[in-house]
Amino acid sequence: MKHKHNLKSKRLKTKLLGEVLFLAFAFSLSTLSAQQAIIVTGGDVSGSGGTVAYSIGQIDYTTNTSDSGTISQGVQQAFEIYTLDVKDPELNISLSVFPNPTTNNLTLQIQNYKEEGLAYQLYDLQGKMVKTGAISGAETHISLGNLSSATYFLKVVEENNPSAYKQSFKIIKN
Repeated sequence: MKHKHNLKSKRLKTKLLGEVLFLAFAFSLSTLSAQQAIIVTGGDVSGSGGTVAYSIGQIDYTTNTSDSGTISQGVQQAFEIYTLDVKDPELNISLSVFPNPTTNNLTLQIQNYKEEGLAYQLYDLQGKMVKTGAISGAETHISLGNLSSATYFLKVVEENNPSAYKQSFKIIKN
């Protein structure tokens, strides 16, 4: 009788051990498939031209698109730099602001500039004017070095009538 009890006990222990191992194996597989990115290394590099963030080892990212826009999800996303262009039919000029986003300096470029008597005004998100200046040529360089990293609005206005603005731009300072 004692021999039969030991045999049943061993079978039960073996069965339990098998079930525990199976569950552990199944759990480890589900955990492995949930991992979407393995980063080997990465960081930020700064130089005279700005800062670049990088990662090595990203294996996956997804992009979701809808009527309201597109978003890419992943460990590290590319940073897009763009130029804004606006053509004013009244003055027959074309305005451009670059680079945007910027770190220190911004260039306001006016094609077909003929001394229109324009000025710029830079506002923070609270609507406070943080900088102003005259536009005296086809290219006006605006220093943003003393401003904190934030979003600003640049308005191009008539110099003699600042309430009559010609164009506004959203500026991102990093």
